[in-house]
Amino acid sequence: MERENSTEVKEFILHGLTKSRDVQLPVFVLVLAFYLIILPGNFLIILTIRSDSGLTAPLYFFLGNLAFLDASYSFIVAPRMLVDFLSEKKVISYRGCITQLFFLHLLGGGEGLLLVVMAFDRYIAICRPLRYSTVMNPRAYYGLLLALWLGGFVHSMTQMALILHLPFCGPNHLDNFFCDVPQVIKLACTDTFVVELLMVFNTGLMTLLCFLGLLVSYGVILCRVHGSSSEGKNKALSTCTIHIIVIFLMFGPGIFIYTRPFRAFPADKVVSLFHTVIFPLLNPIIYTLRNQEVKTSMRRLFNRHIA
Repeated sequence: MERENSTEVKEFILHGLTKSRDVQLPVFVLVLAFYLIILPGNFLIILTIRSDSGLTAPLYFFLGNLAFLDASYSFIVAPRMLVDFLSEKKVISYRGCITQLFFLHLLGGGEGLLLVVMAFDRYIAICRPLRYSTVMNPRAYYGLLLALWLGGFVHSMTQMALILHLPFCGPNHLDNFFCDVPQVIKLACTDTFVVELLMVFNTGLMTLLCFLGLLVSYGVILCRVHGSSSEGKNKALSTCTIHIIVIFLMFGPGIFIYTRPFRAFPADKVVSLFHTVIFPLLNPIIYTLRNQEVKTSMRRLFNRHIA
């Protein structure tokens, strides 16, 4: 159907996570609890790293940026989801939907690339320790930070370019609790096969390649560490294990959602909930509680300002 012969959709109606009143309240409480932990947890990491002159290694620089991305990512979906739990009609404007999509993929793409950068940092630190200070100098890791933001921006703008030209003339019901590419594309008043294919190559293939590349890189690191007798062997193994857990938790849902045809599956909403609300909480839990240096710095910060 041609756009000029159709009625443009001005808003989308979200179906939400569930229609069951018995389920909505406990899920609302659970999401609110997660959200109230996400923000303070990630901002505490940022404050700790910025206030402690001993946490100047590139790993902590990247960890602080990961906390910032997690905190920002949590703003995109969770607040509106909490409001919608209390609303009878869950409506989002077309522009609001597109804006949500843009920032969702900007920050999601940036975070995926940041994990790649952190894997590179760990490879140099463990496998090329004598070259570490030369390779990972401030100019290099600020350049890597700029590159991952540009990568996330290009990825997100590619999504926007594919969606914005599509005509939307109705229906306007999104079977989800937020705007995401698979559900939005299905509402277009045209054949979307080519667009879906391009989306799978853009997001799905990128997610899968990053995931496989990260697994290979950490596999190489673990093999190198396993055959080593250095004193830092246990610490290196612990750090790599943490990173691999985060990789599975972040990329697993992304692969499930974006590397298949855009058809609805019963598990879609649960996977999306994990990906957009629960995963950002895992950064402060996994990284902070397993990192002795950060925990020590947090205790000093607490004793200095609160105790």
